[in-house]
Amino acid sequence: ALTFPPGSHSFVLSSLGFTAVAFVTGSLALWAPAFLYRSCLATGQCRPCPDKDTCSSQQSLIFGLITCVTGFLGVGAGVEISKRLRRTNPRADPLVCAAGLLGSAPFLFLALVCAQGSSVATYVFIFIGETLLSLNWAIVADILLYVVVPTRRSTAESFQIVMSHLLGDAGSPYLIGVISDRIQRGRPPSFLLEFHSLQYALMLSAFAGVLGGGFFLATALFIQGDRKRAELSTQGLLPEEAEPEDQIVVPKRGRSTKVPVSSVLI
Repeated sequence: ALTFPPGSHSFVLSSLGFTAVAFVTGSLALWAPAFLYRSCLATGQCRPCPDKDTCSSQQSLIFGLITCVTGFLGVGAGVEISKRLRRTNPRADPLVCAAGLLGSAPFLFLALVCAQGSSVATYVFIFIGETLLSLNWAIVADILLYVVVPTRRSTAESFQIVMSHLLGDAGSPYLIGVISDRIQRGRPPSFLLEFHSLQYALMLSAFAGVLGGGFFLATALFIQGDRKRAELSTQGLLPEEAEPEDQIVVPKRGRSTKVPVSSVLI
């Protein structure tokens, strides 16, 4: 029969949810300043820069400040909210992560929709969306620590980091750019077209946030059982099955019994 190590369900699902977080943050980090600048050009609020190599954009500075502030606020708020809810709800950690992702998606969507109408509203929605998005960072690491046994935590952490970057922030900027270029293909170039093409492409990030929230909701279904199994395994109350090649035959009360090699070696 196919067996899974303790905590594998919660670990895999939370890693997929965290990958969605990395997907959204990676796409916003690269394309949000360009999107804000294109919205400024499309509405005529600013003039195009004659030399793109030396052009300084105020939108990049504002977005960078928002990202720094929301990062501190979101991480701190996520830890505190999870700590308080954990006293009454053992599933608090994945539920807070799910609420953060599902809550950030509509605000990021509104930021994209309102960019052409009001720049102030756009920055407000980005601030709220990124704050909710940042609730997950510390909590995901905490989930990994208590659903994975100590001997596998370093491997699990490495796998989660590689997975989140490979499928998240490493590929999302490229994918957003490809979609934006594909929308512009075959149409006469204009500032308005560049703005709308990037606007439609960035909407993928909002949907990725909803998908990540679904993964964290699924994590909440397994978190209690996986945490209990990991604790029992750490205490030696849930012995793991050894592989056939790691077993030797030892006589026990007149019978041959297969036991792990580690249990007889001193």
